[in-house]
Amino acid sequence: MLMSSNERPATLHYGPNGFRVLTAGSHVLCSVSGEQIALEALRYWSVERQEAYASCEIATKRLTGKA
Repeated sequence: MLMSSNERPATLHYGPNGFRVLTAGSHVLCSVSGEQIALEALRYWSVERQEAYASCEIATKRLTGKA
């Protein structure tokens, strides 16, 4: 069975001021917690690591080496 783009994760390229959708999808996964993040709710990512984070707390811990 094929998944619609509303059910599968998107592939993104993260930039300093936003992100570009490379493969359509409804969400991405937090690289630390594995939590699904709707594209509309995505606020935290690392340009250098090309990773998404579910919250500012998770992003801070990851980027300071404490996660």
